[in-house]
Amino acid sequence: MISKEEVRHIAGLARIGMDDQEIEKLAVELSAVLDWIDQLKEVDVEGVEPTAHITGMENRLREDKAGNFEDKKMIVKLFPENKDGYGKVKSIL
Repeated sequence: MISKEEVRHIAGLARIGMDDQEIEKLAVELSAVLDWIDQLKEVDVEGVEPTAHITGMENRLREDKAGNFEDKKMIVKLFPENKDGYGKVKSIL
């Protein structure tokens, strides 16, 4: 079983504040996940091809083409503020 100290360490690395009750609950849940992974290690997968998904679909990409947008004035009207014909947004830095 994963210890409470290990859970505190993991929570610290993730910068997640947790109280003692949450740490105890998470210790039990993480231990269950690790036990389940140990069970999976016992499964014989010899000769089984790895599978990413079962649909068989592949990414279909389209060519990125520049085009003209006819109603630019309407888009500028959607911005809360405008300056010199451009939409003004808040700084994120």
